[in-house]
Amino acid sequence: MSSPFNVFITGGTGFVGTALVKRLALDNIKLTLSMLADDDAGKLPETVQKAVVDPLSETSDYSTVLQDQNIVIHLAARVHVLRETSTDPLKEFSKVNLHGTERLARQAAQAGVKRFVFMSTIGVHGNNSGDTSYTEADIARPHNSYSLSKHKAELALQSISKETGMEVVIVRAPLAYGPCNPGNIFSLLRIVSKRIPLPLATISNKRSLIYVGNLVDALTICAWHPAAAGNIYLISDGEDISTPDLIRRTSSALGVSALLFPFPISLMKFFGKLTGKGGVVNRLNGSLTVDSSKIRRELGWLPPFTMDEGLRETAKWFKSRAMPHDPFSEPPFE
Repeated sequence: MSSPFNVFITGGTGFVGTALVKRLALDNIKLTLSMLADDDAGKLPETVQKAVVDPLSETSDYSTVLQDQNIVIHLAARVHVLRETSTDPLKEFSKVNLHGTERLARQAAQAGVKRFVFMSTIGVHGNNSGDTSYTEADIARPHNSYSLSKHKAELALQSISKETGMEVVIVRAPLAYGPCNPGNIFSLLRIVSKRIPLPLATISNKRSLIYVGNLVDALTICAWHPAAAGNIYLISDGEDISTPDLIRRTSSALGVSALLFPFPISLMKFFGKLTGKGGVVNRLNGSLTVDSSKIRRELGWLPPFTMDEGLRETAKWFKSRAMPHDPFSEPPFE
């Protein structure tokens, strides 16, 4: 794809952003990447320009770098932290995720940006879908400060869109995985690779995930497709998986045997509460599935990678043990 549009990306040196930049650079799209002064993006593709900016907040000034931009893809956010030290987490999340996003969007609209694509989270709907799958029509029930700040940002963006005419597209994604992601899936890979026996054989939940290659493909179509304007889309790999099956397939991708044994779930929850790990146990046992039929129906989007392909690419990166110093030097999604 060759496009006359200029695209401005925030959070472009992160896990998703790095993958998105590589994906769009393949199409020779002119990109501007917002970066903090101490960010190291390595050697950028020739079609990518750097814009050094202040940290996103309610006082950020992006007005100059947004001039002549047609599309903004907003990935930058204050994300989950393992050990929250703030006495008011919602306030801290809101500084970036709500007020910073709102300020960026208003400056984008003033600069004449046509479309603003916002990376949100499935957590806007909650953290347990039960026996059904979340859809865009479901009532928002944010379950923590992070997801609440994201939902408030969604509402602010929709209001700005009505005021200014700037198109807004909101993308809600479940847990993402792929090469260079140091998060939950990396922890799982590390445990599985050490062949640690896990008491998870009797769990029968379902979880939706999204491979980063599928995620950035969905973001790309949301940036260009005329029918995406004004819409919210839930996305996933299109395949739901139980915790034990995820471990088995991850083990297979790593070339090792999964070591699972049965353990009463009631006792697992008891020990989880006793050790302060109740949240972890609930996530391992709970179901969170996504119905992504809307984006498939309206935009014709289909995930270009299967879950097994995504897990194999992730495992291949993990086995290399190389967090690339230059993230843009690695080939995109083989």
